[in-house]
Amino acid sequence: LGTGTGYSVLQMVQAMEKASGREIKYKVTARREGDVASCYADPALAERELGWKAAFGLDKMCEDLWRWQLQNPTGFSKN
Repeated sequence: LGTGTGYSVLQMVQAMEKASGREIKYKVTARREGDVASCYADPALAERELGWKAAFGLDKMCEDLWRWQLQNPTGFSKN
């Protein structure tokens, strides 16, 4: 669940590069058959039903994701 703001793949790559301090190699190509042009959702229902609203934007979300990955390099434990 996010903010309701859509981001391009390139914006995601740039945000993760910034968060990780690492270059992410990528190649711009045509969309693959079956890939959707855009996909996003309106988070208003979560706010109404749960009283919850995302407080941070893309950069903070990627920083948090990278921090979790560094602390959990093999993912979730099986215990």
